[in-house]
Amino acid sequence: MPIEQIYIDSSVQHLSQVKSICDRIQCSAEIIHDVQTLYEKINTHADPVKAGKKTLYLTRNKGAFLKKCPGTQNYICCDYQILHVGTFCTMDCSYCILQSYFHPPLLQFFVNHHDMIEELHMALEQKILLRIGTGEFTDSLIWEYGTDLSQLLVPIFSNQHHCVLELKTKTTAIENFRSLKHNRKTILAWSLNTQEIIRTQERGTASLKSRLYAAQKCQQWGYPVAFHFDPMVLYPGCENDYKDVITKLFSYINPENIPWISLGTFRFMPSLKPTIQERFPHSKIVYGEFIRGLDGKMRYFKPLRISFYKAIIEHIRKIAPDVCLYFCMEDEHVWKNSLGFVPAERGGLPAMLDRSAAKVCELA
Repeated sequence: MPIEQIYIDSSVQHLSQVKSICDRIQCSAEIIHDVQTLYEKINTHADPVKAGKKTLYLTRNKGAFLKKCPGTQNYICCDYQILHVGTFCTMDCSYCILQSYFHPPLLQFFVNHHDMIEELHMALEQKILLRIGTGEFTDSLIWEYGTDLSQLLVPIFSNQHHCVLELKTKTTAIENFRSLKHNRKTILAWSLNTQEIIRTQERGTASLKSRLYAAQKCQQWGYPVAFHFDPMVLYPGCENDYKDVITKLFSYINPENIPWISLGTFRFMPSLKPTIQERFPHSKIVYGEFIRGLDGKMRYFKPLRISFYKAIIEHIRKIAPDVCLYFCMEDEHVWKNSLGFVPAERGGLPAMLDRSAAKVCELA
């Protein structure tokens, strides 16, 4: 973690996790009583996003740790449960919504783990199938360098038989998982893209080959592994490039160990466009053929999306005909014309994913 400064909320300075994190990261640490002063300091930088990626604020999560994914009206949602462990990211992807989602952008890690564990146990005691993930507001594995998060969470999930934890990343920070007892209840997941997009749009992330090698290692350690092609960016030659990525993926991974693969093309709120233009002046991703979607986001024209999806899905199906595929935030028309069915015909998207998780992750 390229952290240059740690700030500690005075209300958590006594917690053991704080000392452990400071000892590992080993940079200047300061106790503060008013986070507003920190926000103001970040906002004085010429590039607050860049400054926020190097500044870690250790604090308390004052709200719920577990939250249902809000989804988007008019688009099909997977009914995911978000485990809110922290915010923001040390990597720097041009398309990342977090650049404009947090004001100001700032790395935060919640250290009141006693509250988190208590809330998790209450959820797990319901004995219903839940798909829980930490990768909504942050990358799940950037915290491996400075915290004991995986050593805390993985054993909790390994001791039950009806829920799964998904940890999604663009890193190769997997060493902490080598010796953990997981009982196949933790899914290690990677966001994948073409090497062209990784090179030009995903600063500070692992290469495609490195991500696939890390996934292969986790597979060897017995973990289920999942993959998310989101956002897929349309550019000249992209179809062949994405097909090459898929071919490489299945040369590393056995399809039987994959609970799901998600697909989603690049979409963005109009307010993100000037941020991308300013912070990534050489990026061309916001100059495609876009139209405003039902959720207010700019999306590629639907015929372009469908044509592209069909080609990619056909390629996946030739190699792995039975792997569970789903779209992230697409409507029924796209589903029907790309995959040939709508989730409602199979009990709904949540039920589809639940069945696949139960099979691959050996749920009761």
